Amino acid sequence: MTEGKPEQFREYLFGKHLLSTGAALKLNNQRLEAGEISLRMLWESTDLPADNFAEEVARFWGIPRIQLPDLLAATSLVERFSKRFLRETMVFPFHSGNGFKLAMADPSHVAAIRAAEIVLNAPIEIAIASFEDIETALEERLETHETAPADLHEAAPAHSEDDIDRLRDLASGAPVVRAVNELLEIAIEQRASDIHIEPFRSGLAIRMRIDGLLRTMPSPAGVLPQALISRIKILAALNIAERRLPQDGAARMRVGRADLDVRVATMPTQYGESCVVRLLPRDRGLLDVAKLGLSSADEKLLGRLLTLPHGMIILTGPTGSGKTTTLAAMLSVLNEKTRKILTIEDPVEYEISGINQTQVKPSIGLTFASAMRAFVRQDPDVIMVGEIRDPETAHIAVHAALTGHLVLTTLHTETAAAAVPRLLDLGVEAFLLKSVLRAVIGQRLVRVLCDRCKTRRIISEADLAADPRLVMLGLKAGENLHQAGSCERCGGTGYRGRTGVYECLEMTEKVRSLVGPEIDSDALDRAAIQAGMTTMIDDAIAKCRAGVTSTAEALRVTTVR
Repeated sequence: MTEGKPEQFREYLFGKHLLSTGAALKLNNQRLEAGEISLRMLWESTDLPADNFAEEVARFWGIPRIQLPDLLAATSLVERFSKRFLRETMVFPFHSGNGFKLAMADPSHVAAIRAAEIVLNAPIEIAIASFEDIETALEERLETHETAPADLHEAAPAHSEDDIDRLRDLASGAPVVRAVNELLEIAIEQRASDIHIEPFRSGLAIRMRIDGLLRTMPSPAGVLPQALISRIKILAALNIAERRLPQDGAARMRVGRADLDVRVATMPTQYGESCVVRLLPRDRGLLDVAKLGLSSADEKLLGRLLTLPHGMIILTGPTGSGKTTTLAAMLSVLNEKTRKILTIEDPVEYEISGINQTQVKPSIGLTFASAMRAFVRQDPDVIMVGEIRDPETAHIAVHAALTGHLVLTTLHTETAAAAVPRLLDLGVEAFLLKSVLRAVIGQRLVRVLCDRCKTRRIISEADLAADPRLVMLGLKAGENLHQAGSCERCGGTGYRGRTGVYECLEMTEKVRSLVGPEIDSDALDRAAIQAGMTTMIDDAIAKCRAGVTSTAEALRVTTVR
């Protein structure tokens, strides 16, 4: 195992056509910033499932493979190592009949191997496991070695809620600091977007939003709820003495090997302060339009739209529907040295090198509208507005598109067609909208079926009779679909990860002719469908037929129309 192996493995993947030219170029750019290429970066740059990537690693390095069932059945040695070491290096130590072994996802990590040999005071054999399998094995085995939870009610009398200095001392103590750090580490491992910390009469509840749905987690052992919330408030530079009013704050920190931007929002409740922590990893992976989930026709349309010199492209959908990710992927396509790109966002979720990104600060008067007024004097080629919320922002965005800029923005509407009457309601003149609007993209996020446990399902006449919505979706008896299963990898949910479902309404001549004061969004929708638009529900059903998601998930996030 010599230095430079990750780079050699990259060439190996490229030679086997498992790494595209575009991904390889982006990796080179990322290497210039990060200083090195890791195997995790390589995996995230390919379309390979974790197991297939591990097979290629084992084949390239000539090291035996080990699967998750064997890891879980082995005699674990995790108690002899620190949690931080195991999670940062992504290794799983265990004992076999022949001695000590170390399951690794990245065999080029020589320092981790040497450290493990020092701890075990013996030579070790290496086995290759996937990143996901090691994460699952560590999660299960580390939970086994957790200490039993203490009775929080017995500890409560020792703490006076009015003693702020005492609370600050508690929040800075090692047990609370460790509990918050481990909470953040678990959230990163589970790919959570938010942590919800909620006090109730029965105790503290911890939930994490994973793949769009909340999942209950064990509460930290022996830590007072007030001290836990206070520690998070200290990190976010909030006032720990103020518990009667909501507060918002932010922090930048490093958890394990991940750099995070953290948004914190507190709210007073009946049993104390609740807190929501939004996690925004600064390294969000390579932004690639091809990985968004667009159909080939919609991806081709989006590519054509992004070549336009000016005009407005709008993304619609509710909060949490992936609009910001799609915008960031679009900006990454437009991000060339010949273009000046300005963004105004709330918050800045993706940091993209080469783009001037600004975050709104209403407290000092920096709003979407005020930033837009300043942007047009900065000689930009492309402007991205995080959201059009008011008439002033809508008018400035439309006039920016009219004066030769490409404007990307979002609206909160149910469908793509509903964006047009919404802008008219905000006071935008119909003739201006006809001139500048190029397309509206509606989207939602559906959970992706776990590749390891999903099962085939043949639609029967009984299924159609039991759920008439399946007939409305155009499904017929005898069709082969997939449904969720349950395994360790997906945490028993049957789903792992999310992908987008889209509808791309292009402003063709027929659609544009319908824009006016008395506009009917349903008529606009019908005209777009006649012109070839695929609705979100149709896109979702296509993904069901392809085995990407389930009909239950498609019906959860989309509406039959």
